[in-house]
Amino acid sequence: MSATLPRTPRRIGAARRLEPYAYVAPTAALMIVLMLVPIAMVIGYSFLDNVILNKDPEVVGLDNYIEVITDPVFGTAIANTLVFVTASVAAHLLIGLAFAMMLNSRLLGPRVLAAFRGIFILPWLFTAAIVAVLWRMLLSPNGVVNYLLGALGFGDGTTEWLSDPGLALGSVTFINIWSGYPFFMISLLAGLQGIPADLYEAAKVDGAGPIQRFWNVTIPQLKPIIISMALLDFIWTSQQFALIWMTTGGGPIVATEMLSTYTYKLAFAKYEFALASTSAVLILLLSMVLAVLYVRHQRARD
Repeated sequence: MSATLPRTPRRIGAARRLEPYAYVAPTAALMIVLMLVPIAMVIGYSFLDNVILNKDPEVVGLDNYIEVITDPVFGTAIANTLVFVTASVAAHLLIGLAFAMMLNSRLLGPRVLAAFRGIFILPWLFTAAIVAVLWRMLLSPNGVVNYLLGALGFGDGTTEWLSDPGLALGSVTFINIWSGYPFFMISLLAGLQGIPADLYEAAKVDGAGPIQRFWNVTIPQLKPIIISMALLDFIWTSQQFALIWMTTGGGPIVATEMLSTYTYKLAFAKYEFALASTSAVLILLLSMVLAVLYVRHQRARD
């Protein structure tokens, strides 16, 4: 019989040091296969031409980046994305804070608050497909919105909300605001319920009114949550695709063209996969800036 090697303290120590990496290894391998490899491939495609559909790709260097950046449609997509994201995040914050403060109020009974919570959170429960179909029906020329506006004397009741180049971007932004404010509302409500009542009592004793208590107690206590939620919402909203695609498809013409729809059309409508990869890399760089800001804020907060 062969003698078994004794387990020395050095071997035991090495095994204990490697044990955490063994637990992390499957997840790390999955992330490498599903995230890092595709990202590396897309970055590589952005410096080539005739990729995927052609077996002989050609290295073009930065030509793809110059072509995308100088494309007028890309500039329009950036402008539309900035308007869409800025308006959505600001409205999410204001509406979410207003509803959170209402739900945190003691003026309403518990049954009324429970009913309001159920109603206000409904938009967040719907998928993007359901939200898109619902609002396409509501905003159609023969939809409920036009009927109500016509009955109240506002307009002739035939407004093309999603087909009019002057109204489409605002309409899509409104839909995104409606579907996204519950996320802010829930987070801010949790923050409001975590503020000690002693702070309000002390401010009240010092003679602070409701508005002063709001600005000097509520907002400072909610500031870390507000900044974190705003950065996350900027990242998520800037990558919104499903809602835009299923409501307007980036149209009419380029009235609601976003960076996400612009990239999608390059790849699957024009089959310009190299240019689509270039656009995706530019979006990745913009997202990384927001991600770095979010991580730095979280570290400072911790």
